Amino acid sequence: MSFNGLAHFAGYLESREDLSRVKCHVDPLLEITEVADRIVKNGGKALLFEDTGTKFPVLINAYASDERMAAAIGRSSLEDAGNEILALFNTLSRSRGLLSLFSGLPRLLSLLKLAPARKGGRGECQEVVETSPDLGILPVLKCWPHDGGRYITLPLVHTRHPVTGSTNVGMYRMQIMGKDVTGMHWHRHKTGARHYEAWKKEGRRMPVTVTLGGDPVYTYAATAPVPEEISEYTLAAFLRRKRVKMVRCITNDLWIPADSDIVMEGYVDPSEELVKEGPFGDHTGFYSLPDLYPVFHVTCITYRRNAVYPATIVGVPPMEDAWISKTTEKIFLAPLKLAIAPEIRGLHMPSNGVSHNLVIVSIEKTYPGQGMKVASALFGAGQMMLSKYIIIVSSPAPVDDYRKVAEALFTHVIPDRDLLLTNGPLDVLDHSSDRFSMGGKLGIDATVKLPEERVTKHRSVPLLMLSDAGISDKTVTGVKTLSEWALPVVILTVRKPAGGYDIRKLISSLPVPLKTQGTVTIAVDDGADADDPSMLIWLLTGNTDPSRDLYRLDDGALFIDATSKAASLPAFPRPWPNVVCSDKNTIELADRRWSEYGLGNYHKSPSLRLLPLLRPGDAAVESLKSDAS
Repeated sequence: MSFNGLAHFAGYLESREDLSRVKCHVDPLLEITEVADRIVKNGGKALLFEDTGTKFPVLINAYASDERMAAAIGRSSLEDAGNEILALFNTLSRSRGLLSLFSGLPRLLSLLKLAPARKGGRGECQEVVETSPDLGILPVLKCWPHDGGRYITLPLVHTRHPVTGSTNVGMYRMQIMGKDVTGMHWHRHKTGARHYEAWKKEGRRMPVTVTLGGDPVYTYAATAPVPEEISEYTLAAFLRRKRVKMVRCITNDLWIPADSDIVMEGYVDPSEELVKEGPFGDHTGFYSLPDLYPVFHVTCITYRRNAVYPATIVGVPPMEDAWISKTTEKIFLAPLKLAIAPEIRGLHMPSNGVSHNLVIVSIEKTYPGQGMKVASALFGAGQMMLSKYIIIVSSPAPVDDYRKVAEALFTHVIPDRDLLLTNGPLDVLDHSSDRFSMGGKLGIDATVKLPEERVTKHRSVPLLMLSDAGISDKTVTGVKTLSEWALPVVILTVRKPAGGYDIRKLISSLPVPLKTQGTVTIAVDDGADADDPSMLIWLLTGNTDPSRDLYRLDDGALFIDATSKAASLPAFPRPWPNVVCSDKNTIELADRRWSEYGLGNYHKSPSLRLLPLLRPGDAAVESLKSDAS
C-alpha cells in the first residue's frame, strides 16, 4: 500500500496500536532525543510529539521495527520485497534469447510504468507557501549536548547533474545556520557531492530542493544503494507498487513528490566559501567533528496543511537506522549476488558494527581461496567499499547468529593463512584511522577449509581462566573472559594515565597464557562494560584501524587495541571524538517528567551506561597534558 503523507502513515500505525501520542510539551532541544532513545532501545512504538512549540508535530521512531519498516515501504514483510527483487533479477539474467526475453516481457514492461510521473499545477506539499522563508517555524532537533546546533536529520535532498541531467535524491544531514541558511553535509563518496563538483566546474549556481516526509517509502529510497542511472522514485514505486507523482518547485526547476509534507527550495552557490559544519552526534556512536561543507540557501518553504515533521536520532546503536539497514540487506542481496559474487547466500551488517564497520557474509563454497575472493570483491563493490571488517563464513551458517560466527572464527581461522589485510577508502565518519577517509581493512576467511587449504600446524587452545591472566601492568583495571561461549578471548579494561600511554608496554607485559597460539586479547577503555558483547563489538570495530591496532604476538596470539587513541603514545595525528550520550541534566529532566509523557513503564536512560566512557572535553576529547611522560 501507499501513504499520502506522514499524517496518513501515523494514523495507520495508530490503528495498529503501534504509535504513542505524547500530548504534553516536549522540547526539541535535547529532550525529544532522550525520550526517543529510551523508547527505541526498548523496542517501543513510534512516537508522535504533538506539542513541539511550533505548528508541526514531530514523528520519530517510525521505522524502528520490522513491521513498521515493512509498512513504510508498502509491503507486508521485508522478505516480500526481497523475493520480488530476486525474481526480477532472475528474469533479467535469463533473458538471453528471444524466447526467454518474451517470457519475461510482462515483468519488464511493468517496470517501465514505474518511472516518476510529472503533473501540472501544485501538489499537496504546496498548499501553504512561505516566500519569506524562516526555518524557525520547524521543530528541528538539537539531538546531543555537544552538537553544533539544530539538525534536520531526515532530509531528502534533490539535485540534478548540470550536463547529463541525471537526478539524485540523497539523505545528508543539514545544520541550521540562520533563518534561511543550512549546511549541506554531502560526503565526497556521495552522488550529491559529485553533482556539486559538476556545477562548480560549470561555474553556475546549483538548484537544490529538500523535502521532508511524504510517503515514508521515499525516505527509505533516499538511503538505498541504487545505481545512479536508476531513480530513487522508481525504486519507491516498485516497492509500493504505485507510481510517484511529481510537481515542479516554485522557485527552481526541480521536481519533487506532490505528497511531500514539507519542502525547502533553494540553491547552493559553488563559488561561495565552504563553512564549518558540525560537530554532530553521529550513527557511529561518536561525534563527527567540524569540517568544511557547502551552504544551502532557502528561497521558499512550502508545506501541506496537515504536515508532520519527520525526525530521527542517531548515536550509539541500536538506533532507528538499524532497521533501515536491515531492509537494505533483504532487498539488495539479490543484485549483490548477481553483480558481485553469485556464491553469496547471506549478508548481515550488525547494528553494533554501524553498518560499514562490520559485514558478515555466508557463501556456498566450492573451491579453495573462495572466501578470500569474495572478501576482495566486496571491498571494491559500490558502498561496500567503505566496509572495514568483512567476515566470510560457510553456508548454511546463519550470519546473524553471533555465537556461531564466533565459533567459526576460532574453529576455521589461522591468522597466517586466513587474514586479508589491505588499505582503502573508509567512511568519512570513521575516526580511528590516522588518515581521513582512508585506512586499514581486514577480510577474515572463516569458511570451512577444503583439503588444499588445510595446514597441520594448528592446535586447539584450552579455555583460559581468569587466574591464568596474571597481568602486572597497573593500567589494567579489569580482566574478563568469554567463558560462557567457551572461547579463548580475554577482555582487558585499561585506564591510561593523563600523560598518555604506549599500548606496547601492556603487550610486552602479557603473561604466557595470553600469548598462546589461538588466543585473542582485546583492550578497551576503563568504563566499558566488558560483559556486554554488543558494546564490545561497537568499540572493537569503531576504535580500531586493522593495519595499526592488530598485533600478532610471537607465540601466535592476537592482541587488539580497541581503546581510545586520545591518550595513546605515540600521539594520534587527528582529534579523537567523544562518545555520544545525553547529559545528566537532560536525563534527570526526562526522569522527572516520565509520567507526563504517557508512555507507560519507566525506562532508564541508555546514556547511563555510556557516561563512564566520556572523556574530558566536549565533542572532541581534550588533547594530552603537556607533562606527558
